[in-house]
Amino acid sequence: MFLPKIIQGGMGAGVSNWRLAQEVAMNGHLGVVSGTALDAILIRRLQLGDCGGHMRRALAAFPIPELAKRILKRYFHKEGLEKEATFKLASGFRVEAPKPLVDLTVVANFVEVFLAKEGHAGRVGINLLEKIQLPTLPSLLGAMLAGVDTVLMGAGIPRSIPGILDCLSKWKPVEMKVHVVGALEGESYFTKLNPAAWFRVHLPKAELPVLKRPDFIAIVSSNVLAQTLARKATGEVNGFVVENHHAGGHNAPPRGKMQLSEEGEPVYAGKDSTNLEKLGQLKIPFWLAGGRASAKGLSDALAQGAAGIQVGTAFAFCEESGFDPKIKTRVRNKVMGGEVEVFTDPRCSPTGFPFKVLQLSGTLSDKEVYQERIKRGCDLCYLRQPYRKDDGTVGYRCPSEPVDQYLKKGGELADTEGRMCICNALISSAGMGQRYKDGFVEPPLVTCGDDVNSIRSLIKPATGTYSARDVLVVLQLGADECSLI
Repeated sequence: MFLPKIIQGGMGAGVSNWRLAQEVAMNGHLGVVSGTALDAILIRRLQLGDCGGHMRRALAAFPIPELAKRILKRYFHKEGLEKEATFKLASGFRVEAPKPLVDLTVVANFVEVFLAKEGHAGRVGINLLEKIQLPTLPSLLGAMLAGVDTVLMGAGIPRSIPGILDCLSKWKPVEMKVHVVGALEGESYFTKLNPAAWFRVHLPKAELPVLKRPDFIAIVSSNVLAQTLARKATGEVNGFVVENHHAGGHNAPPRGKMQLSEEGEPVYAGKDSTNLEKLGQLKIPFWLAGGRASAKGLSDALAQGAAGIQVGTAFAFCEESGFDPKIKTRVRNKVMGGEVEVFTDPRCSPTGFPFKVLQLSGTLSDKEVYQERIKRGCDLCYLRQPYRKDDGTVGYRCPSEPVDQYLKKGGELADTEGRMCICNALISSAGMGQRYKDGFVEPPLVTCGDDVNSIRSLIKPATGTYSARDVLVVLQLGADECSLI
């Protein structure tokens, strides 16, 4: 197994993009692309004109040419959409996903990993979220078709993923149990994929490509979860990223009853920390994440028995990351001018997980912007919840959709309070926000870790920016510091 001293975090929709992962991997560490919403990101890049031709180059390398051509024909706009034009959408995932959406998801994940791995021999991983279950199987297949080296997954208990990777590497059918709210005792719902049958629908006479089984690294926040995965996962868990509540994006809720500080943030205590000595007894490599982005953070992690660290926020605002360049400039300028505030919002995410939100005017952290956005509906659907309808079929609802619609689907009013449309907001943060006919443009939401102000030491006064390589240099990491076992 490849043991890098640093894993670049899999941040947000489009933030940990192929450019960033490629740069980190080329320098000898584990570059990671975010697997969230890659179908929407691919088709919006195509609709914007595919500047540089990168999407088209990757599509040309996809092993099923007809499928890639079909996606190009449907979504590519050579001159790019006009500024007032609305992005064309793909359909939302369901337990039994529409075939075109499965095809698009496989292709989109292939494209991102292919580009991240292009032109070097470094290692590239993909980060997926257990709570976004329905796209997982085609996402994994697409990433594996591109030769992904590592799969990282958190935000849940991904017990089934190691076994799924084993089966996909052998082109065997796979299934994944779906969490359906209100399911009766004895009822189970599964999303399924037969990879060989899917491939041969398109290329009946072609040989199946060789798929290597990527390493699997689970992102955990407690010893209990790590022990459960080590002992009860369906296949081999190759590593853990131990992520504390200082890390950006979704945080694990505090253990026990939720308590809030005077500022309204979740209160974490000693029981929310991980006992690294006990973790080491599992004899599985682990990396530490959350506030570790410094040479001292790395050396301390190594001294505690870790293989290294995972770093997110320091990379999030570098030149290669996928944040909208205007957002990166604003954040870097604010950091240089003073302290930037990050609020751990216990309510904004429809998942129910606390979510780190950087306070920035013009984004959903601004109350006026939030009030304007909350009138809109749910059209991307990544975080909506499957629920059991009275007739036993599955419906879909999101606490961030219009309240009246949510209540008609059996949702509780209290669940809608303070919720934000994270799906649209994060894609908007990557510069691809949806535009509507009335002139409204989806506002962004910026997430990062508590240590965002530490990027001040990385920013070059002459340019006001910094690169991914600058981060690695500050961490005193070089390609020769990685090891193989």
